[in-house]
Amino acid sequence: MRDFYSILGVKRDAGADEIKAAWRNKAKSVHPDQNRDDPQAHNRFAEIGRAYEVLKDPAKRSRYDQQRMKVEALEREQTIMQQRQAAREAAEKAKQAKANAERVLEELARAEAEKARADAAQAAKVKAAQDKAAQDKAAETKAKADAKGKSEPKDDAQASANAGSAEKPGFQDQTGARGPTVGGTTSGPEEAASRIFGDSPEAAAAAENLRREQEAAELAEGMPLKPAASPLLAPIELFSSLVRRLRGTPPPPPEKAPDIFLEAVVAIADLLEQKSVPITLNDGREVRVPLEGVTEGHVVRLKGQGLKFQGLQRGDVAVTIRVLKAERFVVDEYDIKTVLPITLENAVLGCETQVEGPDGSMVPLTVPAWSNSDQVIRIDDLGLPRAEGGRGALVVELRVMLWEKPDEKVTDLMRLMREGLYL
Repeated sequence: MRDFYSILGVKRDAGADEIKAAWRNKAKSVHPDQNRDDPQAHNRFAEIGRAYEVLKDPAKRSRYDQQRMKVEALEREQTIMQQRQAAREAAEKAKQAKANAERVLEELARAEAEKARADAAQAAKVKAAQDKAAQDKAAETKAKADAKGKSEPKDDAQASANAGSAEKPGFQDQTGARGPTVGGTTSGPEEAASRIFGDSPEAAAAAENLRREQEAAELAEGMPLKPAASPLLAPIELFSSLVRRLRGTPPPPPEKAPDIFLEAVVAIADLLEQKSVPITLNDGREVRVPLEGVTEGHVVRLKGQGLKFQGLQRGDVAVTIRVLKAERFVVDEYDIKTVLPITLENAVLGCETQVEGPDGSMVPLTVPAWSNSDQVIRIDDLGLPRAEGGRGALVVELRVMLWEKPDEKVTDLMRLMREGLYL
């Protein structure tokens, strides 16, 4: 729907006079005769006319406001449903990423165990072969010594043992730094991240961020950068840190459900009495809105009384206060304005009179001599209560009014004053 209030440049609570004045100004500025070079001037002028046609008629304006409120409520509901869907998708992605991380970690641990068993078996075979070669060498040396009948068997045996020790090579890990294989495929940091998060830039960024965090921690501790203790364990340590992050840290608090935005139309008497007014939500629930220290346009937030969805914190209800227009009073911040008609003689000479207060009581008022129309008199502490304490003022606007019927003496006096003939 087109926002007729925005088209005319007025607020939603604008009065009929304000709407009429805004329409006149807009119509003059966009009139086609004043904008001959603008091909869209006619359309804008027609749009302003349609807006004024609706807003100037109270019945049409009321229907328009109701229809607009329904449209806004529907838009809020659609936004809420979209946010719920996005929250469900995010939760499902997080759940899938966690499951993938646990599965990859189990495969890495299983591959590490298989590799360790294979390395142990290979080391045992090498050691057995070396021990057998040493025993054969020692037996051969002893046989030669016995055959020759030499007298230094102890020294020969020692030399033979030393020779066997010299020929015995030390075992070194030749696995390299490519990491364990999982399912026949080398599982490096990038591939493991891809298996957890999928093929995306975030997958490579996950492994890179973990590496940088480890290097930054070592530099902060004054330790030189060094490779992992075992190339085989490098990717496992990397993703063990990732899984610890998934498992060990406490889960973040659930996201908050979207807030509900409503308006509450209250009377001036409700604000003066600091009452709480009921308001009905879209789901049929009724909540009460406190009015302590609020005025027109204030937003009262009711925490934890909004929408409730599974897996999300309950949202709030944000209620914008709208003051119902009264016949005699207008709310301006915490002041209450009213108009006091006075006669010409009272405006010139001054008088003691009374004005009706917002609570219905009569308040005494002194009108100074020689008062003009639109002159205001403030009576403190008769306005709306403030949140920080105290109250606003009752602002009385004087308006000079002539008598209902013409008075000949006053007419003659004015004519004489205008023409400069004084008696």
